[in-house]
Amino acid sequence: MKIVNRMVLAAFLVALMTGCDAFHTLTKKKLKTAQGRPYELIVVCAQREWTGEVGDTLRAILTAPVPYLNQTEPLFDVMRVREQDFSNMIADHRNVLKVVEVPSLDKTSVAVQYNVTSEPQIVLTLQGPDDKSIVEYLSKNRQSLVQALESAERDRAVKNAEAFDNPAVQSAVQRTFGVEMTVPKGYTLAAEQPDFVWARYEYPTASQGFFIYSYPYEGPRSLSEAALLEARNRFAARIPGPSEGSYMTTSEVMPPDYRMFRLEGRLWCELRGFWDVHGDFMGGPFVSYSTVDTATNRVFTLDCYVYSPKLHKRNFMRGVEHLLYMVHFPEQK
Repeated sequence: MKIVNRMVLAAFLVALMTGCDAFHTLTKKKLKTAQGRPYELIVVCAQREWTGEVGDTLRAILTAPVPYLNQTEPLFDVMRVREQDFSNMIADHRNVLKVVEVPSLDKTSVAVQYNVTSEPQIVLTLQGPDDKSIVEYLSKNRQSLVQALESAERDRAVKNAEAFDNPAVQSAVQRTFGVEMTVPKGYTLAAEQPDFVWARYEYPTASQGFFIYSYPYEGPRSLSEAALLEARNRFAARIPGPSEGSYMTTSEVMPPDYRMFRLEGRLWCELRGFWDVHGDFMGGPFVSYSTVDTATNRVFTLDCYVYSPKLHKRNFMRGVEHLLYMVHFPEQK
């Protein structure tokens, strides 16, 4: 009898351990890799809503043109599917927006989920009682909707850069400015001077680049639009063009846009416009971010540009815009 009991106990323990292993296997199982390209968006929406005012409003928000590009490009590449077709690889897309009408609801709201069926993934569920309520909500919260999707893309880019960084360029930035910056792999150091660092990422038919420079801060005027533009042209002239004597400058055809904003408590000034090459025929979009490094009492500027005469420029520009979120001053640590 004791032998039988021992056999039963042993069988129970084996089953228990097997069950535990199966449980751990399930809980440790990794999510699938998200599908889709950066700034693609799947909208899950019924035909009636998509062809009506809800669809018109969504398209007006999500496919609005990106400002300061040489050609018209939308904020997102939107692809719409029906609920019954939302499965398999489509459901694993990196960016998903679901539109759901629930008549019993009192008001419209948005729920945000991350890594539902794949990783990295963001799923926004827009729920409302009727078309009118959904349209009103979208009109009032259009910027928040765009920012949620853009932030998800930016966070992925920053995380990827941290995993695959560029020690050589990072060291140059640290040596020159005393500032920590995560630089994505692929950039090469093109110039390093006491107040200037230039790095670029060359593709077969396109180029991304950034240059960082600093100079003494002389009061609020140093952050004015005119002062920042003057400084930009002075330092951009250090980037040579393709022909002898040519150099980068700021295009005068369309004046740059200027704005101030705060990021993690730090005041930044942004210039966004187009660059040209003096003495040659090249150009493209740029964006610069300037702040005061209080540790050195100097203006610190991160200036980013894109050259892509044959390809779309939106994703290249987004890539250099993300660099701002990879800059860390000593006091921020």
